[in-house]
Amino acid sequence: MITMTFESSLQTVNARMDAACQAVGRARHSVQLLAVSKTFSADAVAQIAALGQRDFGENYIQEGVEKITALAALGLTWHCIGPVQGNKTRLVAEHFDWVHSVDRLKIAQRLSDQRPAGLAPLNVCIQVNIDGGAGKAGVPPNEALALAQAVAGLPHLRLRGLMTIPEPAPDFAAALAVHQAAKALFDDLCASGLDLDTLSMGMSADLEAAIQAGSTLVRVGSAIFGSRT
Repeated sequence: MITMTFESSLQTVNARMDAACQAVGRARHSVQLLAVSKTFSADAVAQIAALGQRDFGENYIQEGVEKITALAALGLTWHCIGPVQGNKTRLVAEHFDWVHSVDRLKIAQRLSDQRPAGLAPLNVCIQVNIDGGAGKAGVPPNEALALAQAVAGLPHLRLRGLMTIPEPAPDFAAALAVHQAAKALFDDLCASGLDLDTLSMGMSADLEAAIQAGSTLVRVGSAIFGSRT
């Protein structure tokens, strides 16, 4: 049974995305919604999936694998958006369709080596610490090109683009400026000859600014599933 809260929340998020796209003259299909389901149950994911949502993001790899296994019959697309340690690369390579959080070549090499031959290449985004946040994961912007070029050459990965998680911004203008910096970096990488199509940026609080700046995928958790305990 689908709860009315989930249905209403998903409708509200999609309406926000519709309005944000319309405000800057973008086609709605140019921005994908990734529902971030970390800490929520497989049943909650199944309810959101029954409303038509197909892509789900997990921060915690073991928790994500358990949901992927439990919901395998639904044919969902699963994105790893949390940090990937060396001892967890095999789980990501064997179970997820995407990983947004690659910021070291060593991790990318392990993911490529451990991707099962029968699966499609693992879709990869390079995580960039776009605003230099202290303690934030991600490669510095001036190192993104070299890492992206190296990852693009790995045989069982498909480099798709960039992902950012900037520090919370005090207002819309500040959020927009950070996201515009990420879009400029993305454009620079495309101009270098890399074939990229994904700019993963924007979350529940700042998806409008991200869409205005050029995000192609927003990662929304609490605005869909509710507050986490």
